[in-house]
Amino acid sequence: MALPPIVYEDEDLMAFNKPSGMLVAPDRWDKAKENLMSLVHARFGHGVANVHRLDADTSGLFLCAKNKRALDFLSGQFQSKTVTKRYAAIAVVLPPERAMKVLAPVRAPDGGLPDEFTMDIGLGPDEHQLGRMRIFRGRDGKASVTDFTTRERFGRFALLECRPLTGRTHQIRVHLAAAGAPVLNDPMYGDPEIHLLLSDLKRGYKGRDDEKPLIARLALHAAELVIKHPATGEPITLSAPLPHDFEVALKYLRKFGTGRPPRRTSVAG
Repeated sequence: MALPPIVYEDEDLMAFNKPSGMLVAPDRWDKAKENLMSLVHARFGHGVANVHRLDADTSGLFLCAKNKRALDFLSGQFQSKTVTKRYAAIAVVLPPERAMKVLAPVRAPDGGLPDEFTMDIGLGPDEHQLGRMRIFRGRDGKASVTDFTTRERFGRFALLECRPLTGRTHQIRVHLAAAGAPVLNDPMYGDPEIHLLLSDLKRGYKGRDDEKPLIARLALHAAELVIKHPATGEPITLSAPLPHDFEVALKYLRKFGTGRPPRRTSVAG
């Protein structure tokens, strides 16, 4: 696996646009699995360190520090929750009867998602499924807050800007599932049988027996970080462009997105 594109670099910082499917650190159970930090260390040495984490299935901006001074300065910002994080997500707005049963789905009067909403719900590990997180009521879970803005609506799909104020595992994914609008192609918290197919969007398009989704992986992308630079203390905005498959999905949603709701189907490939 090749090193992902570097989207920003100076004497203190290095930021990559990580593809979906790439681990950022060695796997807990299989240390031999290829991961981004192993590639970074092989290319740039062990003086470069990551300052945050990103799920393997999530694409986008991944920030590293090139020296200890920068690492300490940046880590302090993440720990104090002063970093602004923006993600892009394509969500599937489920009908209420199919939404997560933990909370009432968030809905606008027309049945879609509101322009702005906040999910403030405790999260913690699911004791019944390794690697999965779940909602906790009361004081049992860790505080987890995400602000959402609905940027575009396409029938039963929506493009959201997600701004996590805390940094829990799978936070955006669980919060959107609890809002009744899981991230498209989320096998843990969504409906794995719903796919974004051109035949579901374009009227009269019958598709093929082996039709493939417009985007086949978790539709979540870490798009932007706003941090204070360790050398100057001034705010700096780092960004990672949307991957090609994400752009293709949005292209067809924008062109044909008033079509019928997504159907439950099994798709080859």
